[in-house]
Amino acid sequence: MTRIYGIKNCDTVKKARKYLEQQQLRHQYIDYRQDGISRALLAEFMQQLSWQQLLNTKGTTYRALSDADKQDMTAEKAVQLMLAQPALIKRPVLEHNGIYHLGFSEQQYQTLFGLSA
Repeated sequence: MTRIYGIKNCDTVKKARKYLEQQQLRHQYIDYRQDGISRALLAEFMQQLSWQQLLNTKGTTYRALSDADKQDMTAEKAVQLMLAQPALIKRPVLEHNGIYHLGFSEQQYQTLFGLSA
């Protein structure tokens, strides 16, 4: 089963979900805010994606962090922040055939699902 993780009000997540639905690709949607995210799931993401890739440093949630939270970032500190504020996780995270992919582009998904343009 393909799974897509994100936050429902994220425009990129909306685009990714719409694409999957238009292509009639079965998937399960997991909302970090509604369903939560566990340390175990975040650790699973980090087996394939680094914490640096996962930590969304461009969003408003990151910008709102204190300077102390932003300084001396480590994997453990990033995990703590992402667990406390799931909006800090870049999105969407797509799990397909046991492999995690970050972000969305139509071309990327076409390749992943073996679809022609």
